[in-house]
Amino acid sequence: MFGIGELTILLLVIVAVLAVKRLPDLTRSAGKAARILKSEKQALKEEDGPVAGAADGREAPRTAPRVIRGEATERDTP
Repeated sequence: MFGIGELTILLLVIVAVLAVKRLPDLTRSAGKAARILKSEKQALKEEDGPVAGAADGREAPRTAPRVIRGEATERDTP
């Protein structure tokens, strides 16, 4: 009989053989996802950058609050 170690190695070999066909597609989609995340991060960084006029490099408070549309809910008061 096979032991757990041999069955694990056999299972990994089977998964590797079956995954060879899909591996290029998986890496391509992972690369696209990484590029999208990187561009979104850069866009957020540009949008939320420090406001001009901060003397010591810290982010100054914004003049107007940012409005996010959505559903209004009431807070639970203890």
